Amino acid sequence: MARVLPLLRGMTAPRQVLPGTTYLVTRRCTQRQFLLRPSKAVRQVFLYLLAVAADRYGIKVHAFCVMSNHYHLVLTDPDARLPEFQQYLDGLLARAINAQLGHREGFWGPDSFSAVELASRQAVVDKTAYTLANPVAAGLVRSARRWPGLWSAPEEIGAGARPVPRPNHFFNPKGSMPESVPLKLTTPPGFPTAETFREQIWAALAEKEAEAVRKVGTFLGVARVLAQKTTARARRVEPLGQLNPRVATRDKWKRIEALGRLVSFLSAYRQALSEWREGKRDAVFPAGTYLMRVACGVACAGAG
Repeated sequence: MARVLPLLRGMTAPRQVLPGTTYLVTRRCTQRQFLLRPSKAVRQVFLYLLAVAADRYGIKVHAFCVMSNHYHLVLTDPDARLPEFQQYLDGLLARAINAQLGHREGFWGPDSFSAVELASRQAVVDKTAYTLANPVAAGLVRSARRWPGLWSAPEEIGAGARPVPRPNHFFNPKGSMPESVPLKLTTPPGFPTAETFREQIWAALAEKEAEAVRKVGTFLGVARVLAQKTTARARRVEPLGQLNPRVATRDKWKRIEALGRLVSFLSAYRQALSEWREGKRDAVFPAGTYLMRVACGVACAGAG
């Protein structure tokens, strides 16, 4: 891990976007405001746009939780289109919810979305349970099922698609957005059956909820959550200046392997970028290069 640190300091490190990767994705509201506070409108808009964006970019959604000032998604990106998916989802979410709130300021925080690669099956289970236990860990409700915001129940995984209707507000009924779009919570790669994955999620979620109840003690409760103003902010201050993690797994060797790939990618990327800046337009960037490939059409090595 120590070898990674110098490469991640200074300029923002480029993302490596490879097909078939499973992620924990997080996006936070500006100034940690409660712009996503639970409401019927937020639930409708978020679920609809998540379904539309997932269908448009081929994203496989496994779990989600929308808190008052951020959201978490656990998803798999079969075709390496995560940045397009996030740009589309976050852009329309900001416009739709701002219109509903009459909010004219920026909606999302200054940083881009966080995408942590889940490099093992255990990491997928851990981060899915973490996502679903978020309302309890934050001291808001004693059981995640009581969260009044958007939250995906484990039993929905592998249960088939459900139609998500277009909300009545913001979206033009005569426009190009579909009247209804299916959303299906799928089983992540590496798990033999949906039942196997669900059982592991139930066990991990119960453990995280019990741990949070022991630590928190007193919870805010649904009524007080719903009474919060959207302009209010979380009181707990998160530490600044820490590295944004790129990889999650308990398995030491899988983590070493994943970090090794990241080091190799960053080194090869910066070498290719240096050559490209010197005018060598035939410089070959490493597999997983996204922005330079999309914006400048650079050549990239094969993912295999």
